[in-house]
Amino acid sequence: MNMIFADTYIEDLVREFPILIRPLSEHQLVCIACGEPIWGTLAELAESKGITNLDSIIKEMNKILAER
Repeated sequence: MNMIFADTYIEDLVREFPILIRPLSEHQLVCIACGEPIWGTLAELAESKGITNLDSIIKEMNKILAER
């Protein structure tokens, strides 16, 4: 996995890109490594949290990955 998508599983994202844990948390997308036992995809997590700007969050995370 080189990029993050809406259908990326949270557990894969956290395992492969721990650098993205902080940005997830900053956007209230709390995940398993952030202290909340969340499984499933980014889209499912965003929907459960009422987050509607997932595309811009994904774009930001992919930018972080591209710059490292």
